[in-house]
Amino acid sequence: MKEELQKLRAESLAAIQQAENSEALEALRVKYLGKKGELTAVLKQMGTLSAENRPVMGKLANEVREELAEALETGRKKLNDRALEFRLAAEAVDVTVPGGFVPVGKQHPLTKVIDEAKEIFIGMGFAVAEGPEVELSEYNFTRLNTQEGHPARDRQDTFYFDNKDSVCLRTQTSPVQVRVMETQPLPIRIISPGRVYRKDEVDATHSPMFHQIEGLVVDEGITMGDLKGTLNALVHRLYGEDTHTRFRPHHFPFTEPSCEVDVECFECHGKGCRVCKGEGWIELLGAGMVHPKVLEGCGIDSDRYSGFAFGVGAERLAMFRFGISDMRLLFENDIRFLEQF
Repeated sequence: MKEELQKLRAESLAAIQQAENSEALEALRVKYLGKKGELTAVLKQMGTLSAENRPVMGKLANEVREELAEALETGRKKLNDRALEFRLAAEAVDVTVPGGFVPVGKQHPLTKVIDEAKEIFIGMGFAVAEGPEVELSEYNFTRLNTQEGHPARDRQDTFYFDNKDSVCLRTQTSPVQVRVMETQPLPIRIISPGRVYRKDEVDATHSPMFHQIEGLVVDEGITMGDLKGTLNALVHRLYGEDTHTRFRPHHFPFTEPSCEVDVECFECHGKGCRVCKGEGWIELLGAGMVHPKVLEGCGIDSDRYSGFAFGVGAERLAMFRFGISDMRLLFENDIRFLEQF
């Protein structure tokens, strides 16, 4: 039995030293020290020994078990250290190697112009208000003095959600003005930027989805001169002090008197081209003095208070701001176009 234990010790220690990985080491542990291992099989012979030899063989067997356990632990630590060295070598970073280019995103030109407009109006004392894009026709039309039968309410122009034409995608951000006049105390100075929807054909200056920035001022003594001064301040801040504007009489149900504001075409500078359809001017926005019916409908005394309102297409602001000749470029997500900004 002594010879068997010594042979087992020599073979097992040699095998443990040659183990290449943790799996092989675990297999050797099971082979030699497991419940059905070779050392266990040798120890089963203890019953055949004499009373004098049994303590001697027992001591030798324990020594072999301890040596094997220690050798296995040493081998496990050695393999772990080797694996760590390999990992550190594989994951090492050469700090002298030049870094790779990481592309950085930029603001979309449309977002940039909206933010610039917000900053300009906030600097003039305006607050920013928001409202729902899915709107009641009551707010989108009726409360803005646009009664049933008006062409603007036609299904050819508006996206409705039901056959009663009572819920629609807002065609303008003007409903926000009504909601503000209903809930906020006077005086009021707000802008309401956001998406709006109309059944327009897509071309260089039109889209069925676009963005508007509407403004509203209600206070005592507000005049058309305040409106013109505010809009000229916006245009000059965005495009320069030498920018030419043109105010034309117009009609809107919710303002009286009303006007449309044009800016000299940035593409041809008034000569006429495809962008301005040969007119030399591009319509920028509609505006006017808030209709007394709209004020009264929101509980505001129109004899004491007056106000002005305007709505400008953010896409057109961006086209002027960056010299973009086709609105469709703003929505096509062509990185070659967007990276210029």
